[in-house]
Amino acid sequence: MSCTFRSTTKQGQFHLPQKVRWNEPGAQYSLVEKEKLPRFPFSIDQEGDIYVNQPLDREEKDSYVFYAVAKDELGKPLAFPLQIHVKVNDINDNPPTCPSTMTIFEVQENEKIGSNIGTLAAHDMDEANTINSVLEYRIVDQTPKSPREELFLVQTYTGVFQLALQSLKKQDTPQYHLTVEVSDKDFKTLCHVQINVIDINDQIPIFEKPDYGNLTLAEDTAVGSIILVIQATDADEPFTGSSKILYRITQGDSEGRLGIDTDPQNNTGYVMIKKPLDFETAAIHNIVFQAENPEPLVPGVEYNASSFATFNLFVTDVNEAPRFSQQVFQAKVSEDVAVGTKVGNVTAKDPEGLDISYSLRGDMRGWLKIDPVTGEIFSVAPLDREAESLYRVQVVATEVGGSSLSSIASFHLTLMDVNDNPPRLVKEYTGLLFCYPLREAGSLIFEATDDDQQSSRGPHFTFSLGSESLQNDWEVSKINGTHAKLSTKHTGFEERVYNIPILINDGGRPPLEGTVSLPVTFCTCVEGSCFQPTDHQPGMPTVGMAVGILLTTFLVIGIILAVVFIQMKNKGRDNVENAQASEVKPLRN
Repeated sequence: MSCTFRSTTKQGQFHLPQKVRWNEPGAQYSLVEKEKLPRFPFSIDQEGDIYVNQPLDREEKDSYVFYAVAKDELGKPLAFPLQIHVKVNDINDNPPTCPSTMTIFEVQENEKIGSNIGTLAAHDMDEANTINSVLEYRIVDQTPKSPREELFLVQTYTGVFQLALQSLKKQDTPQYHLTVEVSDKDFKTLCHVQINVIDINDQIPIFEKPDYGNLTLAEDTAVGSIILVIQATDADEPFTGSSKILYRITQGDSEGRLGIDTDPQNNTGYVMIKKPLDFETAAIHNIVFQAENPEPLVPGVEYNASSFATFNLFVTDVNEAPRFSQQVFQAKVSEDVAVGTKVGNVTAKDPEGLDISYSLRGDMRGWLKIDPVTGEIFSVAPLDREAESLYRVQVVATEVGGSSLSSIASFHLTLMDVNDNPPRLVKEYTGLLFCYPLREAGSLIFEATDDDQQSSRGPHFTFSLGSESLQNDWEVSKINGTHAKLSTKHTGFEERVYNIPILINDGGRPPLEGTVSLPVTFCTCVEGSCFQPTDHQPGMPTVGMAVGILLTTFLVIGIILAVVFIQMKNKGRDNVENAQASEVKPLRN
């Protein structure tokens, strides 16, 4: 069962054009919601008539679905619940609303007549695509009204704004305020539109004067020094890309020795030295400045002579120190080059054309010498990569005559490795021990290294016994490229130290071998530890030493006690004898 009802905001009880009725009298009727709602605006009486007892609002809810239930006097359902669907029809009860308090559009100065400026999209909450929600737009006021009224128009049903009569000038009026009436068939609403006129770059920068005269500077004037202030103006809107001025040098400074910074507040240009001046390269600079905007000019407007200015810079000579062709010279040689081999060279020139004398500083190892005239560098002693793989010295270039000014550069000599170091043990092995007597074969691990430069894969040593006479007692086996294992072949070793020679080969080009000695000790173990009277830590006595010290201490104490006892006994005897002598001594008259 379905029915419709018009949306209303009136309060009271309204009878729906529907009723439910059980065939027999005595039925009890009730309504049951299909969905839980904040409010349920319907009721049913015991005659089966359904009523609307609260206002309906289509914009809040446009349809309801609920059930009518009939029960007997005992509350037993008489039939299945009857579903009722109510549709709320729209009435025009909502006025149009503006999209915002103020809608803002922008239009450029040179916008063509008829160009779209923007769209005012008002809204109506009534049912869409019905006469209740159809909106009409009309401009009712324009402020200011200069240079004339009706500069803008709005499409009646779309809300699209257009430029109506002429192009605008920001200098004349930078902003317009429009009042727009938006209406449906019953309501009217006033919306407000602001149209900002946007400046375009139709004015070129103009220098305050076309010629900034002459300036003379010494070539050693400090980098960063401001040498000139220039000024141009622009009639476009201030603090925009159309009026901002950038200065650049278009002629007279091909090496970029000058730079120009612009003050963003007043477009003042500060000309400064960005790189050192050079009298020998260019004594006169005929500079041409150009002032331009970061934004492009509009079509039909071009930069002209007003945007250019000139300036003459004269550079005077100053006696300067020699200049190296580069600050760091690098060379690479093998570490086994013969003494007297040329390993590199440096070059410098004096700006005034004077002769130069070269010398070295910081040659701490005394490996190099330099030809004072040519700048060629030679080895004067054997080189050693293992001592220093990158050898750094300073080269001094001093002008001959004049004021003897000098300059310094660096010379870096990279020494390439040759295989000139035999393998060796990575450390001194002094604690290789076996408990005596040896009950089963055992082994010890040791590690080798090489002072030469290793490949990316690391060293690859081979290991062997250094004496054939030991092959019945010992065996050496390789674990990896750096580690090997020394193993016993039997258990019949004496309690002593064995020095086992090991031959290690590095496999280089050419290969080098080194013989090392591994001291292996067989000694008696006490509770799993091997004690050696001759090989203990400094300051730590062995067991024998401890016992000896203890016995010596007891002996010294005994002697001291004996001496004291004897002295006490002798003293007692003397006292007795003295007493007896006193008793028999005759008296004198």
